[in-house]
Amino acid sequence: MSWIGIFRLALVQMALGAMVVLTTSTLNRLMAVELMLPALVPGLLVGLHHAVQMTRPRMGFGSDMGGRRTPWIAGGMAVLALGGFLAAVATAWMSTDRLAGLGLAVLGYTLVGLGVSAAGTSLLVLLAKQVEQERRAAAATLVWVLMIVGFAVTAGLAGRWLDPYSPARLVMVSGTVSLVALCVAWAALWGVEQDGSRVTAPSGDAKPSFRVALAEAWTDPDARRFTIFVFVSMVAYSAQDLILEPFAGIRFGLTPGESTQLSGVQHGGTLAGMLLGALAGRRWGGVSFGSLRAWIVGGCGASALALAGLVVGSLQEGTAWPLHANVFILGVANGAFSIAAIGSMMALAGQGQPSREGVRMGLWGAAQATGFALGGFLGTAASDLARWLIGSQVAAYVCVFAAEAALFLLAAALARHIALPASASRTVMPHGPRAEFRPPASRGSI
Repeated sequence: MSWIGIFRLALVQMALGAMVVLTTSTLNRLMAVELMLPALVPGLLVGLHHAVQMTRPRMGFGSDMGGRRTPWIAGGMAVLALGGFLAAVATAWMSTDRLAGLGLAVLGYTLVGLGVSAAGTSLLVLLAKQVEQERRAAAATLVWVLMIVGFAVTAGLAGRWLDPYSPARLVMVSGTVSLVALCVAWAALWGVEQDGSRVTAPSGDAKPSFRVALAEAWTDPDARRFTIFVFVSMVAYSAQDLILEPFAGIRFGLTPGESTQLSGVQHGGTLAGMLLGALAGRRWGGVSFGSLRAWIVGGCGASALALAGLVVGSLQEGTAWPLHANVFILGVANGAFSIAAIGSMMALAGQGQPSREGVRMGLWGAAQATGFALGGFLGTAASDLARWLIGSQVAAYVCVFAAEAALFLLAAALARHIALPASASRTVMPHGPRAEFRPPASRGSI
């Protein structure tokens, strides 16, 4: 696939991000502030959207058996657009009938999770099948950077259009965003999956059941090891999301505006790390920038060190610790390892049984969604539990950051034993036939 084709698929991911951001941020705020609902309500709805993504392996299996990926991407985007719009309608409805609105919100967020599962899984499989090994980290960077652009642009424009707020204006803005994003995605998909890139779907006795296909993927030691790595790293990655700003306010005295800026520093670091991660597995001018595995291990180790820095800064007296620099480094490390992990995911998807790429990618996507949802919950729950046991809020946050650092070290140890194809774990020749996968002499075991 040319860079133009990769950019077109990145536009699809940008459209996906544009539709998701309203349900995971804007609607949450409206429920908690304007509607004065308990914060648990939007939290459970977002958790539902993550939980539904356990269907990712089944969605991937469907695209494997169908032989084409674009119908699943296009259909998933349509379901996502409908779900996002229904979630906005439900939020508006809650102002007059909370029970009915909540019922519709459950349906809307369920559809959001199903749409993300169908579109996101098949999109990654299509990238994995059509992008050369040497370009995969850079392609993953482009796709994820444009998704962040989708987040930022949609949040900024929608925030401007929502003022002055009214339920009718919310429905109009959400409907416009969903329709525009869906049209962009469908236009970007047109003709991107050429005849030569389609999968030969199994037929007759060669077509396995989903349970058999999932069992085959799980019994593969590389796929299983990578699934566990993704889960552990995502728990560590997301556990600080909901506690970093409160920690900065309590320990370092940052105001709400200053703590929000600190979150922006972290996101800026994540973006910088993603851009750096594009170098993983590449060789320019005779200089190697390191393998995907090295970037994963290094990124997880650097994340652990950055979290250890927060622990050290918390234990020191005063507020002289360079908190912003510390948080920026944490973001860079997170971004670098995540891009390398996505590149590895794309490299590993085609290994093992043929026509199982979607199942394997779905398995890893489900682990990512589960780890991300669980990490956010455990981060807040563990801080509350530690505060109750220790009696100090700062000490409670220190315990959580230390636990996250330990999880990142565990993820780095797991990543060291991930068996990547030779061309992906080192660097790939610029052109020519791809090397067959030959597992290394020592795989390690779990």
